[in-house]
Amino acid sequence: MNSHKKILIVDDEIITLEFFEVMLTKLGFIVEKATDGVEALEKVGHFYPDLIILDNIMPRMSGWECTKTLKADPQLREIPIIMLSALDNVKDKVEAFELGVDDYISKPFNFSEVLARIRALLRNREGFTRIRMRESYLSLVEELSADIKADLTDFIRTIDALDDAIAQIVPWGIAFSPPKGGDHSKTSEQDFSQLLQLVRDKSQGMRKQIAELDAYMEKTLLGWEDIKKSNPGCMVEENQIQNPCASG
Repeated sequence: MNSHKKILIVDDEIITLEFFEVMLTKLGFIVEKATDGVEALEKVGHFYPDLIILDNIMPRMSGWECTKTLKADPQLREIPIIMLSALDNVKDKVEAFELGVDDYISKPFNFSEVLARIRALLRNREGFTRIRMRESYLSLVEELSADIKADLTDFIRTIDALDDAIAQIVPWGIAFSPPKGGDHSKTSEQDFSQLLQLVRDKSQGMRKQIAELDAYMEKTLLGWEDIKKSNPGCMVEENQIQNPCASG
């Protein structure tokens, strides 16, 4: 899971930045560093990390302010944030979670614990991404099916109009066909009848095909509805999503 996952480390303590860079790079992560919230916001735009480890107390812009800015941006608000802080009281933790951070770790920290929480958050993000993609596919199928059914309705109207035209042509053709008595007149009448029958056959064939397609689309829509109601795949993914804060 670490392959090509990008992590932005934001801390004004250089030793902390270098520690995380060395440890996470060895584990296969791509690491970018920032020394305060202002620099972090500059780098997020072009680095677009999969996760941010953000110190709370920093010059120029604190972790609180940086989090507020990130969560206010629709394109960045989904990036999970782990806040590191020397503040260990419940009030600060609650405030951090209310701002939108996904996890909160007090300093001094244990790297093994931080790594476990990083991996849990990344798994969470992947799981939610799959769920959102599946929901998008379901929505797309529904829209496509609705469009096709609307087209089928238009086709039926066209065939109805064609059948009406045939019904009007039949008496017209009989009324104006040449009098019987010669082979040529019989042939013309037969040709006319055959042409009408051909059109009728084509019309009925189209009706049958449209009915079959409509039945197939209806079955597909019912299938998608069943998936949406039960959606065992999504349920499994949601069950696999861990709560990284459970132990904190």
